[in-house]
Amino acid sequence: MGRSEERLTGQFTALRLDESDDRLHISLDRPEVRNAIDATMVQELHTVCTYLERAAKILIISGTTIGGKGVFASGADIAQLRERGRDDALAGINSRIFVRIHDLPMPVIAALDGFALGGGAELAYAADFRIGTPTLKIGQPETGLGIMAAAGGMWRLKELVGEPVALEILLAGRILDAEEALALHLITQIHPAETLLEAAHALADRIARQDPLAVRISKRVFRASASAHPHIDDLAQAILFESPAKAERMQGFLDRHRTPPEPTPAHGHHDSPDRQEDPR
Repeated sequence: MGRSEERLTGQFTALRLDESDDRLHISLDRPEVRNAIDATMVQELHTVCTYLERAAKILIISGTTIGGKGVFASGADIAQLRERGRDDALAGINSRIFVRIHDLPMPVIAALDGFALGGGAELAYAADFRIGTPTLKIGQPETGLGIMAAAGGMWRLKELVGEPVALEILLAGRILDAEEALALHLITQIHPAETLLEAAHALADRIARQDPLAVRISKRVFRASASAHPHIDDLAQAILFESPAKAERMQGFLDRHRTPPEPTPAHGHHDSPDRQEDPR
């Protein structure tokens, strides 16, 4: 895929970054509060999005290991959440950054280990792919705190797992383990914690082998409303049909699968045109 030598720079205190030419891996890094999402982390995620909206690289999001145990994110920072009022809610502090992550040009992979609760779960829902470890616990405990899952849980979750299960998670505080999340297709793979990031990068490698323009356009068309189809598909395909990558990749496919020519018969073989049949 297209590679960029551009790199994200700046000071980050709530995230750790590891970047290559075709992807950016960010680790949520607030171990003292089990990676709770606070205003600083939200602002740093906005900085990441501003960069990736231009650089268009694959994004991998993971948590960190805390006390020998993996944690993705325990939720929003309760100390900050307790102090927020009506105007803060209307500002959509977390919901807007999760929408922005969801709308990034290239795919987003969430690598989930340990707790992914509340806002941490909603961040995971915003990704295009979710993979997890056997210790994963994912759910929405907000109603137990007197609030609701307002950063994507109310509408993304029922699309991902269906309305009956979503209601049990949102209204009754059900927490899914890894096997339940896999059975519901909320995650698509389970890996041991020690190989989780390796699996995330393997998935990113598969994406990176595709044509980047085709991936970007396919992601956007996939997210379009039902009423936009099939018109948006036709228009998007028209753009791709004119791309240099389409011609190059299809010609490469044909060259690799071309039928080899029939071997030329050796001189003196009974089918050789040099032999003359006996006229008798």
